[in-house]
Amino acid sequence: MNFKILLVFATPSEADILKRISGVYPWGEGYRFANIELTVLTTGVGGISTAWSMKQWLCNNHYPDLAINAGIAGSYSEKFKKGDVVLPVSDCFADMAIEEDNKFLTLAEAGIMNPDKFPFEDGLIKVENKYVQKTSEILRKVKAITVNTSSGTESTIKKLMSKYNPDIETMEGATFFYICAMEKIPFLAIRAISNKVEPRNIKAWDIPLALDKLAGAITKILLILK
Repeated sequence: MNFKILLVFATPSEADILKRISGVYPWGEGYRFANIELTVLTTGVGGISTAWSMKQWLCNNHYPDLAINAGIAGSYSEKFKKGDVVLPVSDCFADMAIEEDNKFLTLAEAGIMNPDKFPFEDGLIKVENKYVQKTSEILRKVKAITVNTSSGTESTIKKLMSKYNPDIETMEGATFFYICAMEKIPFLAIRAISNKVEPRNIKAWDIPLALDKLAGAITKILLILK
């Protein structure tokens, strides 16, 4: 029986990396690698686009054996350089919060959200399954946050680092985690570092390198799973 994977990307440039992977070839409306059927879902940037696209797809198709969210990310940590590929094992909606005077309160801190109501645990959505365990043998586990506005000022960066102590930042991750957890779909996420989270400096980004390394990581994961 074929193993079915739903690959969720935010942008076409991220999704196109499949064409670089040796052994992946068009099959039906998607792709195939050995005994693995690959369906690609390109959602658009941000949580709302991701939520709408994923729910539309899930309402009209059989659930996959595994869902993988793949893309690029910004790094808060000096441990990771551009091109490194990492494995987010926790995520949260970092800017879904309340400002009060000079304070920045999470919804749980403000008393309007239960931080331990499924799928949350201490305000985070976590993932640990056999696919994460296998992937962690080749990729380093990290703590991710998801934001609606890409962080690009010292004040915002300092605020988020103080509150969450994250390793990376994306604009879709927590939405993907939330939907998969709620729908009980086995999942994992992989992200390639394209830039440091700092006052916005696009000239310092290296998206082509990140995409190239992401393709290599997906290749290794498919080889593990086939």
